[in-house]
Amino acid sequence: MRAARLINLVLLLQARGSMTAAELAAELEVSERTVYRDVVALSAAGVPVYAEQGRVGGYRLVDGYRTRLTGLSRAEAEALFLAGLPGPAREMGMTEAAQAARLKILAALPAGLQEASERAGQRFHLDAPGWFQDPETPPVLAELAQAVWHDQELTMGYRRHDVVTRTVSPYGLVLKNGVWYLVGKVGADLRTYRVDRITEVTPTGRLFGRDAAFALPEFWAERAVEFVRQMLREVITIRLSPDGVRVLRFVAETVALDEAVKQAEQPDPDGWVRTRLRVESLDVAYSYMLRLGPHVEVLEPASLRARMAEAAARTAELYR
Repeated sequence: MRAARLINLVLLLQARGSMTAAELAAELEVSERTVYRDVVALSAAGVPVYAEQGRVGGYRLVDGYRTRLTGLSRAEAEALFLAGLPGPAREMGMTEAAQAARLKILAALPAGLQEASERAGQRFHLDAPGWFQDPETPPVLAELAQAVWHDQELTMGYRRHDVVTRTVSPYGLVLKNGVWYLVGKVGADLRTYRVDRITEVTPTGRLFGRDAAFALPEFWAERAVEFVRQMLREVITIRLSPDGVRVLRFVAETVALDEAVKQAEQPDPDGWVRTRLRVESLDVAYSYMLRLGPHVEVLEPASLRARMAEAAARTAELYR
């Protein structure tokens, strides 16, 4: 355990340049006294660690010192973060870089550790898309990934009711339930776009200055709920049987389901409840309600109620 901690200490100093004993202790989850002893041990072993005195001082490695794990290109090093996601890495055009990085690391490992990659692959696998989905890779995904990696501004066409053009600083890509999303800055605003609705991308030839405080995981966590609400532009009023209430969670978005539960009225004598449900469109709502069958009654809007009545009549005729 101590050997692993010493290696991590060296890698932290190599990556960050200079760190105080308190910062190292927090990263390594040990006491500052342990950090002092580890630095002494590294120095005795020939690792050139030295201390800078003063209020802004700390520990650092002698300039130019590197560990022996070398030879990775920038693209290969970036691909390491996707090494456990072969599907997404392939979709973003990084298969070769990820494979090359993996082989270089395996070659650098001692013989006793080279089976670690195979053991991990035998025991853990991430299958990102949801069930009953066979999502196609968006044609522009590889180009977007390159723009994200290299901070390249681009112009893109985005399909809503019609195609609009946007000049975007692409900050990051997110894979959610088999669907890719682009987080990009338009003017001063950060926005989220579905990649499969981007019709084309064209680099402007300009680089953009990335906000150093931006963190993609935190942004996505904060905006995901808001993004879903923006997509759920229509509201329908429905009555649900007890079974319909139970099954609704399998067809509705989580955000919409939570709101529907909060807005639900008291059950009537037969146990049916009335509520309002947010949906992406009336066409989507129609497919949702068909899946609920006889456990739902659409009350509003009248156009959707009429479609459901027609579908019910046609279904009754089929089974007559």
